[in-house]
Amino acid sequence: MSEGKEITVALAGQPNVGKSSVFNILTGLSQHVGNWPGKTVEQKTGTYQHDGDIVHLVDLPGTYSLTANSPEEIIAREYIIRQKPDVVVAILSAPVLERNLYLVAELLHLDVPVVIGLNMVDVAAAEGIKIEPHVLEAAIGVPVVPLVATKAQGVRELMEAVHDVAHGRIPYKPKRPEIGADHRAVLEELVGLIGNDVPQDYPVQWVALKLLEGDSEVNRMMSERLPPAAWSRVSEILHAHEDAVLAVAGGRYEWVARMVRAAVVRPRAGQITFTSRLDQVATHPFWGLIVLAGILGAIFFLTYSIGTPLQDLLDRYLVQRIADWITTRFAAGPSWLVGLLVDGVLGGAGTVVTFAPILVIFFSVMGLMEDIGYMARAAYVMDRFMHLMGLHGKSFLPLFLGFGCNVSAVVGARVVESRPARLLTILLAPLVPCTGRMIVLTFLAPLFFAAPTLVSWGLIAVNLAVMAALGILLNKTLFRGEAVAFIMELPLYHRPNLRTIGLLIWHRTSEFLRKAGTLILLMSVGVWLLSALPTGDIQHSILARIGRGLEPVGSLMGLDWRMIVSLLTSFAAKENSLVTLGIVYGASAAEASLSEILQQSVSTAAALAFLVVQMLFVPCAATVAAMRQETHSWPWTLGGVALLLLVSVAGGVAAYQLALAVL
Repeated sequence: MSEGKEITVALAGQPNVGKSSVFNILTGLSQHVGNWPGKTVEQKTGTYQHDGDIVHLVDLPGTYSLTANSPEEIIAREYIIRQKPDVVVAILSAPVLERNLYLVAELLHLDVPVVIGLNMVDVAAAEGIKIEPHVLEAAIGVPVVPLVATKAQGVRELMEAVHDVAHGRIPYKPKRPEIGADHRAVLEELVGLIGNDVPQDYPVQWVALKLLEGDSEVNRMMSERLPPAAWSRVSEILHAHEDAVLAVAGGRYEWVARMVRAAVVRPRAGQITFTSRLDQVATHPFWGLIVLAGILGAIFFLTYSIGTPLQDLLDRYLVQRIADWITTRFAAGPSWLVGLLVDGVLGGAGTVVTFAPILVIFFSVMGLMEDIGYMARAAYVMDRFMHLMGLHGKSFLPLFLGFGCNVSAVVGARVVESRPARLLTILLAPLVPCTGRMIVLTFLAPLFFAAPTLVSWGLIAVNLAVMAALGILLNKTLFRGEAVAFIMELPLYHRPNLRTIGLLIWHRTSEFLRKAGTLILLMSVGVWLLSALPTGDIQHSILARIGRGLEPVGSLMGLDWRMIVSLLTSFAAKENSLVTLGIVYGASAAEASLSEILQQSVSTAAALAFLVVQMLFVPCAATVAAMRQETHSWPWTLGGVALLLLVSVAGGVAAYQLALAVL
């Protein structure tokens, strides 16, 4: 390879090794976040320049090995094998080097040069762990560069090593692990049997090793490519040597142990490290909950003391001023145009903009907690409670943020790595009572009930109980009772990388505003059109006709078409229910007038049914857009919406009939 060429570099590594920090330092804002073809696993790519070369950097999903146990592992290995990047940079965590080297043991068998970035050497030193990079480099036979990615230390040296390897200036002679001596003859026989039929991009010995490991994807691939007689012989060998997986893994672990013995000096026995001292509290069954409660309280405080006021300010000084300008500017024009721009277009886009402060706060706290290593502790502490809903601990924080905004809960579910658990979290998130629902509840409960506080708490408890019941039901049926694996490494505590956190906030917030904003805008305009057509009078609109068409269902809950329409318009925003009630009941702008009309027109039983339905009803347009964005699937999104529709109607009917029997 000559100077001034384009180079492709893949970043590989286990979770929590600082891979994102290295990626962000090298690429900055020149990043693209999407999804791997045909997968919902996040793909990050970026570019940087070095010595006249343009480097395309691909951040592979975090994976503990290259065995086909998860989409992340398959994506990582298939990209390396098929795309053949010029260099694979394996980022390792120095404090847990022994655990990280297993992935390197697998990477060395692929036909791509490997460079090791030994990250967090400062954290290792603080824990009393001494590592000799040059000794490790000599033992493995590939370049090893010490890093402190949070301070950008060693990154330039890593770039130099990558380019030297890519240009052939450093001889690449890795010292690969070997299979156990008792199975080497078996491996050689397999190599001879499959050698002519292995796909061109795949290393023959690597495929043979994967067959001995029982890798399902490689077994399927070779069963389709080998002649029947050859595959029959291969199957006989694999059946006769089912213990070969131990020889393969044992060879790797023995290789890892040799590397560690050569290059690592551990602290003396009995020494209590900084991480151990903190974890005595952070992971304690009782005190760990207290710490978590304090952090969650801080998040709630920040959301309501900073996020919500900022949201109100954006609505007042940005959205409302633009609305006033549009109303004045187009005063001489047709009224439908003003309605479309103000209620349809601005109502949708303005909703997206006002969510930004809450999202920024959520991503800031989540990013900080994850970057310093606390997020794993919070998940560990809450794990046994979340298992009641078929989830694990990582789902707790996103669901908690749903009390402020369901959009935050849905978007925050991306911190859950397991796709089944992430989908279940997204499906359950809209059942957490958000601020919009609480506004409706706070306004209506005192109008119809002598003990509004008790009723309000009861309705919130109903939501949480339904969420738990649905979690159990969906986990046992839709996901066929799949056990949600909770295998999580507790990384060492370390200083946060503000650059990494800032870039995470920027990319995730801008991604939401761009993608979800488009969907919200379309949905909001659609709701407005239904409420305005054909005459501009909501009383005779398509929406009103739909409401009257649904009156037979509403009658089971004691609701007339006006109450049904107010529920339907809450799809744009939950607070819209009160606005719509004021319009369809002919109330003035004064809140007391609407209160009086509702008290005269709606029975207590019907009011209870309305509130139950409102609390359980389909999520708002913003949440639906976020669900579509995060699931990348309309069937999952619409299925979740349909499920909540059925649950809310059933809850409303039950509440109305029960209230009639009691009151």
